Amino acid sequence: MVDLLSVYHSLPYPFRVAIASTRGFQLRWRRYKKETEKLVEEALVHEKWTNAQWEIWREEHLALILNHAATNVPYYRDYWQKLHRQNNKKSWSYLENWPVLPKDEMRNNPSAFIADHINLCRQVEEHTSGTTGKPLTIWKSKDSIRQWYALFEGRWRGWYGLSRHDRWGIVGGQLVTPFSQNTPPFWVWNFGLNQLYFSSYHLAPQNISAYLNAIKKYKLIYLLGYASSLYSLAQLALEQNLDVPALKAVISNAEPLYQHQREIIAKVFQCPVFDTYGLSEDVCAASECLHGNLHLWPEVGVTEILNEDSDLAKPAGNVGRIICTGLLNQTMPLIRYDVGDRGFLSAQTNCACGCTLPILGGIEGRKDDVIITKDGRYIGRLDPVFKSDLPIREAQIIQESLNLIRVLYVPASGFSDEARKSLINRLQERVGDIQIEIEAVDQIPRTSNGKFRAVISNVSSK
Repeated sequence: MVDLLSVYHSLPYPFRVAIASTRGFQLRWRRYKKETEKLVEEALVHEKWTNAQWEIWREEHLALILNHAATNVPYYRDYWQKLHRQNNKKSWSYLENWPVLPKDEMRNNPSAFIADHINLCRQVEEHTSGTTGKPLTIWKSKDSIRQWYALFEGRWRGWYGLSRHDRWGIVGGQLVTPFSQNTPPFWVWNFGLNQLYFSSYHLAPQNISAYLNAIKKYKLIYLLGYASSLYSLAQLALEQNLDVPALKAVISNAEPLYQHQREIIAKVFQCPVFDTYGLSEDVCAASECLHGNLHLWPEVGVTEILNEDSDLAKPAGNVGRIICTGLLNQTMPLIRYDVGDRGFLSAQTNCACGCTLPILGGIEGRKDDVIITKDGRYIGRLDPVFKSDLPIREAQIIQESLNLIRVLYVPASGFSDEARKSLINRLQERVGDIQIEIEAVDQIPRTSNGKFRAVISNVSSK
């Protein structure tokens, strides 16, 4: 069997550009049609709706997807038929009557979630491994993809004064350059999407000037990418006192964006940094407005926050499991899907930006990215430990047991015994009486798709 990636890597750069651009034109054709601008305008109108208007819209669209899933999707139809055979009279019309769907259920048997009479040849099949490296197979309708990217255009690019017609860069996990390559280019230009795709696997100190020169050469307007990769690029440029081109915006996705990362990225690229939240399953999305609030997109799905150990709802402001019901994709509807992340909804009902979209108060990380203390507390975001005054390029916290935490860190210039003690003290202030071991490394390992995990708990995963 031919390894297409190896063939691609063996080609001269102009041929890689041709292949990437061909793929880009295919994606552009799939994502954007004549109705895109109309869909964008509708999304912008929705941002000013009243709560009453949203409630009517939500009830109508939720009723349609619940009835569709219960009658046309094998997994859910079997569940409700079995329930009714047991003389359980629960109605599928109410979302709270549905069970929470663990991700492994969908991962292990994805075809059971495809609606009846769907011609898969006319759907789009996507694969994603997420942060855990476990593959997911998702089928999407072409209509749902166009709706998703219209929202993307309006509320990611549009809010920041950007357009899909701009020249932009992305720092992602695709192997656009062989890992073994040690000279530029560490990127590939995609004519179809006006995009320079940077490798996130080559962000070594000796390569940073090449990345910055590429941003200048291709006249990029903004960058989008993993928070950890954007931070590494900015931090290394700052350490080397390199000439960095000013951008219009930097957009973080796919990973939590920590405050110390945001500050360095904004300082180096001389522009605002915006956080976003989204899932490959297209059941939840949010984008940060100009006033710093992360607004959910209700058209994508219904978001609930449930207890860690029960399916009871958590009040606004309280951290719990993020559970989502998708409203876009009728090919493979996911009802009360446990996305694997933890977060909370804000009690704030209005925003200075004038948008009435609900506010996602924060993302605390994945369920297995949480430290568990000896007395049973769940400790989520630990980013204050790595404030910018510590000379550390990046670090990863690994909880091996209730009694032991290991910290891998990549030291920057000036790291000392004092910094080491400060790191340990800050961590112990947050997790209590747990043994802490720290170890200097050259690089923090990434997942199979290039993502960075700041916290790994071998306790919570069990």
